[in-house]
Amino acid sequence: METFCLHSMRHTFATRALERGIPPKVVQSYLGHSTIDVTMNIYTHVTAELEREEIRKLANQF
Repeated sequence: METFCLHSMRHTFATRALERGIPPKVVQSYLGHSTIDVTMNIYTHVTAELEREEIRKLANQF
């Protein structure tokens, strides 16, 4: 059985919220962070899925 901590769910929430277009300041407010730096530099992560999606956007421009 795989275990996880509740704190890791905060990281997942922040990452997924931003992937779906929720503004960073709103995510910051949801998580109760005092600065946007904490939200963006500690709690959010670039996923392989997001990288592929963004590359497809670039490829479609040419």
